[in-house]
Amino acid sequence: MAPADDSGIKWRPTEEIVAASRMRAFLDECGLADLDTLNAKADSDPAWFWDAALRFLDVKFYKPYDEVLDLSRGAPWPDWCIGGTTNVVLNCLDKHRGTEIWDKIYVVWEGEDGAKRELTYAEFDAEVCRFAGALRERGYGRGDVIGLYLPMAPESYAAFFAVLKIGGIVLPLFSGFGPSPIEVRLNDGDAKAVVTADGTLRRAVPVAMKATLDAALADCPDVRDVFVIRRLGEAIDCPMTEGRDHWWHDATAGQPDHAPTEEMAAEDQGFLVYTSGTTGKPKGTVATHVGSVAKTALDVGLCFDIRADDRMLWISDMGWLVGPLTAISTSYFGASLLIVEGTPDYPDSTRHWRLMQDNQVTWCGIAPTTVRGMMRYGDEVDGFDFSSLRILASTGEPWTDEAWLWLLERVGGGTVPILNYCGGTECYGGIVSGTLLAPMKPGSFAGSMPGAGARVVDGDGNPSAVGELGELVMTTPSIGNTRGLWRDDERYMESYWEMYGNMWRQGDWAMIDEDGFWYVLGRSDDTINVAGKRTGPAEIEGALMSSGRISEAAVIGVPDPVKGSALCCVCVPMPGVEADEALRGELSLVVTGALGKSYRPKDILFVSDLPKTRNMKIMRRVVRSVILGEEEGDLSSLVNPEAVEELRAQAGV
Repeated sequence: MAPADDSGIKWRPTEEIVAASRMRAFLDECGLADLDTLNAKADSDPAWFWDAALRFLDVKFYKPYDEVLDLSRGAPWPDWCIGGTTNVVLNCLDKHRGTEIWDKIYVVWEGEDGAKRELTYAEFDAEVCRFAGALRERGYGRGDVIGLYLPMAPESYAAFFAVLKIGGIVLPLFSGFGPSPIEVRLNDGDAKAVVTADGTLRRAVPVAMKATLDAALADCPDVRDVFVIRRLGEAIDCPMTEGRDHWWHDATAGQPDHAPTEEMAAEDQGFLVYTSGTTGKPKGTVATHVGSVAKTALDVGLCFDIRADDRMLWISDMGWLVGPLTAISTSYFGASLLIVEGTPDYPDSTRHWRLMQDNQVTWCGIAPTTVRGMMRYGDEVDGFDFSSLRILASTGEPWTDEAWLWLLERVGGGTVPILNYCGGTECYGGIVSGTLLAPMKPGSFAGSMPGAGARVVDGDGNPSAVGELGELVMTTPSIGNTRGLWRDDERYMESYWEMYGNMWRQGDWAMIDEDGFWYVLGRSDDTINVAGKRTGPAEIEGALMSSGRISEAAVIGVPDPVKGSALCCVCVPMPGVEADEALRGELSLVVTGALGKSYRPKDILFVSDLPKTRNMKIMRRVVRSVILGEEEGDLSSLVNPEAVEELRAQAGV
């Protein structure tokens, strides 16, 4: 790594990193000099780009497509790979049969209680085929929606691929859901079956999943079958309904180790993934076989350079996009995947670092919120060996400089790149990202992901000025984008196309600095307007975090008769720091010193935790709703609903 300079750049790619990268190989194959040239060509001719990417990444088809992109229905409604047939499983498992990949370890699993398992690609595929046989025996096949309400376990990933193998549609469900959000999604999606487990461990507490599902199914008359993985056994009660409920091991017993993969039209639906709306029912996003495979291969393979000799760790949940993304990306490229039950800091605060060291993780995804939480534990990280690490990837939240630099130096040794990633469930991946070919400032992005046509625009759709907040949009069709919303085309157009008409609005604030580095600074509905100046919460939260006195912060705007909006800061003090008036005064001075006197906080509240999703996104809309006494909307995605109760108490509402 070249030394940092006065420009603020903290990481630069070496010639060796650039030369060995898959992105450099793609540019060379296309005869292009650099990323800027690639993005310009992709923006002007998206059909050329996606055809070139599909061929370079070697996406497999049973029948080749006749035309890669048809825009005859308009920009919101592209059709991809017309005439082609494929399947996710063809690309992720079937193509490895008979190769050197087949006998290598694919899945390494560690339970919260220390239990461990390993499966080769061949062993994992056999499990997929046996469950595919069980599903077919019960009459399931093409177009059937099957819910996955699962902990992180090898069988959970096998169930994921088995549904796709038979031509079914995967409906992921967050493992922390209660009965109501499960019932809403199963009924809205017309699910016919569900795969679950008897339970899972969360901080040493057995959590009943089958019993929770049973409560939801009382109002889901169309669900005919439930398949139950045994995880906890006698440690938890698991009542079974005769005729409907089947133990996984019984259903798969006697099924053959090989099963045919359904040949699907490239644009046949493979996924129904719900993303929570601020109010009302969640939005059902629609991903296809070719869209999910091509977008994941592009993002994680071309931009983030995962390889067959990599081992990935990205602690998440099968109910959110990162779960399916880890399944497809690792298997597509013949890599290995470390699956983890539980949280990164239990049964001890060093668990994440131990997992990386003991399993020789080379490719690690981690959220900024997780890093900030781990920083509270001081120097524990320094006792671990991360010499295997090659890539760090990050998504979920804006970075603070302190947390980004901590990860770069303490985990990456100053040489491992932190590839920033931002997009959404409705994009099946990213819109902007880092890359091995570009230098990095703390928390920055190199720019648009190839094929996304990302721009930062003002309210009129014109390019935002340097250093000014604007809306993050896409100006070209991307193969991963949702094909409308599930049975709600009107809401699709309203959500993504209404503001600009010819550009996809993602709902994130972004900014490009004077050196061309991009930043995503939070949801645009989180914007705070103080004395006429729009500010994203990330800038204020970064100032608070720079004090070293708090580990997390969520900043919202509250009505103010003079300024329009004033700041309310909800902060989690560092261990050992007293949450008192002295700390409030100190933090207030930090904010005004960084942003000016008009930004003096109106109130600073202290809590032990902030409301978060399983992917560690801080739910600022929930914080704002609680503080203002408004309707809180959909809380089903929260991993820690108790944080809402504590916040209510602190806010006096």
